[in-house]
Amino acid sequence: MLILSEKEILDRIDKRKSFEATLKEGGLIIKVAEYVAYVCTAIHDGHKLRTRLIERCALSEAERLYEEDPYTNELISSMPITLIAQDSRYEYDLNRAPAECIYDNAWGKNVWKSPLDNEQIQLSRDKHSRFYRILNALIASLEIQFEACVIYDLHSYNYKRLGQADTPTFNLGLSQVDTQQWKNEISHFQTQLGKIRLPNIEVNAAKNVVFQGKGYLASFIQEHFQKTLALPTEIKKVFMDEMSGEVFPLVLSELKVGLKNAITLNAAYFSRRHTTQRTVRKSDVLASNLEPIIKKVDHELYHIAKGVETLLYINPVNLQHEKKRFFSRKYKYTPDYKYRQLNIDPYLFREKLYHLPVDDIKDISIQNLYRVVIDSFAEKINLLTSIGTDQFLYNSLKYYGEPDATDIDNAKFILYAGDMDEVSSERYQAPEVKLAFEKAMESYGIQCRVELSTKIIAGAMVNNSRKTILINKHKSWSSLELNALIHHELGVHMVTTINADLQPLKVFKLGMPGNTYAQEGLAILSEYLSGNLSLERLRILALRVLAVNMLVKKYSFSRTFEVLIDEYGLDNDTGFDLVARVYRGGGFTKDYLYLKGLRDAYRLFQNKDISSLYVGKTSFKYLSLINELIDREIILPPKHIPKSHTMKHKTNVILDYIVNSIR
Repeated sequence: MLILSEKEILDRIDKRKSFEATLKEGGLIIKVAEYVAYVCTAIHDGHKLRTRLIERCALSEAERLYEEDPYTNELISSMPITLIAQDSRYEYDLNRAPAECIYDNAWGKNVWKSPLDNEQIQLSRDKHSRFYRILNALIASLEIQFEACVIYDLHSYNYKRLGQADTPTFNLGLSQVDTQQWKNEISHFQTQLGKIRLPNIEVNAAKNVVFQGKGYLASFIQEHFQKTLALPTEIKKVFMDEMSGEVFPLVLSELKVGLKNAITLNAAYFSRRHTTQRTVRKSDVLASNLEPIIKKVDHELYHIAKGVETLLYINPVNLQHEKKRFFSRKYKYTPDYKYRQLNIDPYLFREKLYHLPVDDIKDISIQNLYRVVIDSFAEKINLLTSIGTDQFLYNSLKYYGEPDATDIDNAKFILYAGDMDEVSSERYQAPEVKLAFEKAMESYGIQCRVELSTKIIAGAMVNNSRKTILINKHKSWSSLELNALIHHELGVHMVTTINADLQPLKVFKLGMPGNTYAQEGLAILSEYLSGNLSLERLRILALRVLAVNMLVKKYSFSRTFEVLIDEYGLDNDTGFDLVARVYRGGGFTKDYLYLKGLRDAYRLFQNKDISSLYVGKTSFKYLSLINELIDREIILPPKHIPKSHTMKHKTNVILDYIVNSIR
């Protein structure tokens, strides 16, 4: 961060340069990441006192902190333009006029052991004046550029001492605001604040209930600017213990997310109505430049976690040998699988993950994304280190979950459907499938490898780190199955691998939490949209759900195999491969997600544009954030989109009915 004098800051504002700096003369941190038509201030966040004043102050540090507004700086850290006071309001109160900004007595307590001399008073008033000269220059510049501006002036209040049962979570103090002129903007902001959700807290937003907004910042703006709206906003200290000062991190985090959303939506609404920007979206009022700390965290995370691909470790190295043994012993044998050795020290891996400086990322949405990605990799390494042990199933349940009653009902519903598929006698062997994939790659304009393999259970899979599609050498496919396989593996899994490689952030290569669920759902959706999803394929997905359920209920490998053969009519090879997928590692519950993923991918596809999900290994949960990052030009839109999305859907009345009926 720069250290700039007042003159240097004013010069940068005049030239509309982006910067972040501490005021050389002290008392202020200013950030202008991008020039937008709004400013966020936290003028009571500061806690500093000059050394000369500390020794003369009659109040303890805890007493001062009680009346300050800690953490309000964090609440606006995502915003592109912020002014954060560093000095305590007990040194000079920025929400009081210059002549009254220094307390002798506050909240019934003497502030100083003895009266301050004129020199100390003047030093504090100079800081006060400096802040308002900078604020004045900033707003004037924004009004010239945008014609109008809005100021979100954030404060917090101690609600317990009020002795009132129901005080608002958010209170807009509007006594110095022309409520007729800004009626719609005020109402809009109040509505957005009321939509914020906090853990175990009932949220509401009010106007002029506990505070009326009589502070100096609002009066300063009212006096000097006719086209700027000031919104003094008091936040109930539900995010901390107001007596001890202890913060509640989960509430604070959710509050930061909620305020980012409320402020940006309101700023965009304000901009459309009053500025030169008539088509402003929420993403347009956020910074488009990438914080250097994000690049640092992203790079270091990728260096730590690259190559940690579950399927590379979970696929048995002796699969075919154990399959032969299982059949030679008349299905009364539990395969004894061997696995590739994990070349990662799990303790050091987790230690490195949790030492990443994620908290330094100011944009709360991006910060939270990296937090959950790190947590996800910590859980994944627990999963991988327990392969082949009794602990693996527990870790798999933690990581992937298990089918619920709805998932099982959906599976049974599909299994009730009668046969409807046309049976083709023509089968394509692995070498022919390899050639078909290579031809399809040309139509996508994608460069990757296709190899035959004896070490995978699935018909095919993508090795992301090697950009390679592996084809199971021991399998064959019908024409419909081959086309489905291409749309699944190449059209989704490899497309997202290639797209992720083009992104400035490598987190899209590593994968977001829930990316397996989304990837498989999108891949099955691609089979369906291309007209290559068969009822038999749906039946296999349904049987995977039931097999995972039997696994969780502690059915043995042999018993689950026999159920699939005897009750659902699978042939021996298909039955073994399905059970092996589920029981590998000690109990791999991932396979129930295919059907659930199809359901959610299809619902999203019906209601909105989901193309941004193909930027990399994404998650349904983060679709809105991905769209925001694309709109802000922080990441690139996907270069490649599955061809199934541009194909005319081949109607199959029965199949369409089944897919639409999955709950």
